[in-house]
Amino acid sequence: MIQTAKRLETVQEYYFSKKLREVRGLIAKGRPVINMGIGSPDLAPADTVIKAIQNAVTDAGAHQYQSYQGLPELREAIADFYTSKFDVAADAATEILPLMGSKEGIMHISMAFLNEGDGVLIPNPGYPTYTSVSKLVGAKPLYYDLHEDMGWFPDLALLEEEDLSAVKLMWVSYPHMPTGAMATKGQMEKLVAFAKRNDILLVNDNPYSFVLNENPRSILSIDGAKEVALELNSLSKTFNMAGWRVGMVLGSAAHITAILKVKSNMDSGMFYGIQKGAIAALKSPQAWFDDLNAVYEKRRALIFELADKLGCVYDTTAVGMFVWAKLPNGVPSAEKFIDDVLYDKDIFITPGTIFGSNGEGYIRFSLCVTETKIKEAIARF
Repeated sequence: MIQTAKRLETVQEYYFSKKLREVRGLIAKGRPVINMGIGSPDLAPADTVIKAIQNAVTDAGAHQYQSYQGLPELREAIADFYTSKFDVAADAATEILPLMGSKEGIMHISMAFLNEGDGVLIPNPGYPTYTSVSKLVGAKPLYYDLHEDMGWFPDLALLEEEDLSAVKLMWVSYPHMPTGAMATKGQMEKLVAFAKRNDILLVNDNPYSFVLNENPRSILSIDGAKEVALELNSLSKTFNMAGWRVGMVLGSAAHITAILKVKSNMDSGMFYGIQKGAIAALKSPQAWFDDLNAVYEKRRALIFELADKLGCVYDTTAVGMFVWAKLPNGVPSAEKFIDDVLYDKDIFITPGTIFGSNGEGYIRFSLCVTETKIKEAIARF
């Protein structure tokens, strides 16, 4: 029997890959499961975006291989978007690299900058892919604690008391996934200063900036950040284009060039039509963001009502397309709690533990569920 690579022994199948298979099995048996677990937008992209991809498929050269760096017009659109929304200037030719979703960027960045044995600072709780990718490239995950009483922001002074000499890269995510916590400009300045003092590449994963958030912020808006920082972003949540797989990474020309060396050996360019649709999305008027948030505001109010039914507490100021809720005292296990709800009430909610040990005692609701379905879930209790 052919043996798999040893690197596979360091990772497990992604939680949602396994759990959603279980959920689909229940649905196949006729169970009326309401899925509040995953943040896959159920709303459609703007009509202008759909028309852009439709019109593009008849353009000359639309079905040929595309540039590894994406269309110049796409990079210009990203640059304009960052200027208008974040007050960040980025050179479209050298400081921007379109991606097939920001998730692939996590792998490309890791392959470009991490050697075997390098330390990687990973938030606990945080996005599980940071850990799995670090292990796949042979790096060493080093977890830093985030707690509610600290606003889900790291204690950098405490972290700096440790030996950081082997640390090469630090993952952060603000607005934070899964809690929805924001970082102030002052906190971002502290992160950049920390990275500079310790010669660490800082990567902010920033796909939730425009969902229920009146103050979008980029790590690259901090003076001198490009010396030590990269930022990942995505069109998935903001423009309801999750299945299109369009993301981007921004940073210094040297850092982007390093990532391109990896990416150019991994794919043969993004489909032309998708790039044209992405350009249209990035040019969306303010009304698009306002209308989207109006929908999510109504859904969030209902999720708060459901969380109240379950005896949970939550932060009403958190942003993004999830509600992070603390379970009542005395609930022994988040995973047992969500399984009980799944099999008793046919509602799937994400346990906080999949994001790290500091997620114990918490659950996460997605806002990618219709108001009708949320009301139905409330009625089941």
